[in-house]
Amino acid sequence: QVQLVESGGGLVQAGGSLRLSCAASGQIYNSYVMGWFRQAPGKEREFVAAINWSGTSTYHIDSVKGRFTISRDNAKNTMFLQIDSLRPEDTAVYYCAARSGVVLYTVYTAYDYWGQGTQVTVSS
Repeated sequence: QVQLVESGGGLVQAGGSLRLSCAASGQIYNSYVMGWFRQAPGKEREFVAAINWSGTSTYHIDSVKGRFTISRDNAKNTMFLQIDSLRPEDTAVYYCAARSGVVLYTVYTAYDYWGQGTQVTVSS
């Protein structure tokens, strides 16, 4: 089993920045892909970014490219999402997820483990 705990969300003004963290514990092996998803009120859960175990491969959706950066520190079993130039439309609950393997899946059904989510609210 893998446990994931997100932190770092909050209320920020448009144009501001946040750094989300996802701490992993349990049976983490060196073949886990991790990802970030978000869900706004009344909308489906949306893939944001994913990263392979070594951190050498990442993928971000077009709407966040240049503003969001996914990274990980395996020595600390922690994944990050640096969010810059925040927009009101980025308001959502942000979830981290993990699955075994090497493919950077973009669908939430492909991930086996989930955190509880952290709220990001961007005011205009």
